[in-house]
Amino acid sequence: MPYLAHFGLREHPFTLTPNTNQYYPIEKHVEIIQSIHFGIARNTGILKVVGDVGTGKTMLCRLLLRKLVGANDAVAYLNAPQVDPDSLVGLVAAEFGLEPGTKAQMLQALNAFLLEQHALGRNAVLIVDEAQALGAAGLEAIRLLSNLETERNKLLQIVMFGQSELDDLLMQPGLRQINQRIGFAFNTGPLTLVEAVDYVGHRVRVSRIEKVEFPIFTPAAMSLLAQSANFVPRVINILADKALLVAYGEGAIQVTDAHVEVAVDDSPQIARRLGIKRRWIRQLLVGLIAAEAAAVAAMFVLSPGLQGWAKAQAGRLPIITKLMHVPVPPSPPVASAASAATPTAP
Repeated sequence: MPYLAHFGLREHPFTLTPNTNQYYPIEKHVEIIQSIHFGIARNTGILKVVGDVGTGKTMLCRLLLRKLVGANDAVAYLNAPQVDPDSLVGLVAAEFGLEPGTKAQMLQALNAFLLEQHALGRNAVLIVDEAQALGAAGLEAIRLLSNLETERNKLLQIVMFGQSELDDLLMQPGLRQINQRIGFAFNTGPLTLVEAVDYVGHRVRVSRIEKVEFPIFTPAAMSLLAQSANFVPRVINILADKALLVAYGEGAIQVTDAHVEVAVDDSPQIARRLGIKRRWIRQLLVGLIAAEAAAVAAMFVLSPGLQGWAKAQAGRLPIITKLMHVPVPPSPPVASAASAATPTAP
């Protein structure tokens, strides 16, 4: 694909679908995964992970799934289950590979299956992504499933991933029983500036063609990406992908902050328009410097007595204009006293 080859990439680095091969191990996320494993091993029963949209919950969910399957545990996975409570038991049983039947039959078969896994020393884990979609009735059904236990152990470990609406649901008086059974609760959130910049760099590195190492994003571009996205990974992905397309359209092999500004302009619903403010301030300062340079040049011509002062000002200008990337205006020619005294030939 020409777009990928242009930047020396073998795959798209900023897709919206969570790709565990591109996962950047943020310290807080690593701690959450480790804590969930500890909670499962400790036979906690119900664990909860809540965070705003785009802060990495689904990626954590996929990582957990991969680890549990790799450990040969029995795993059932539900994604945004919008079913009536009576159907939830059948849905979970089906995920564990059990035959369909009535609710009572499915519950009995599920209990027998969980006892078998317990006897084999295997964990049985139910992972629910977008758990806020369950609603109050669905969460109550989850509580009933958590009642499957022996005298000493919970037979089913349940991990719920959800948006902040999940916490709002659990605050309802009718759901206080399940709320009290949550052994561990974790929260995801935005990245720090350092994490966000490292995140962009990591996604690029793991997507590169071997031995291709030139930097695709300038440091200023990565910083602007992070701030404009409010440090949210999903929004960073969207803006970074757009900025790459803008740079590709211009034939540039490096994404600058100017390309990021275009991406931000194209995403007003999700991005902070920091670039517009920066550009306005820069244009204002450029105008002020240009006006000062013109004033110095005029004084230089009109008042030779002020040449010393003007030269001092001109000596200051290159420092400012270099910082602003504005060329210093050429000084006007000044006639010497000797040339002024020499008459012009007719």
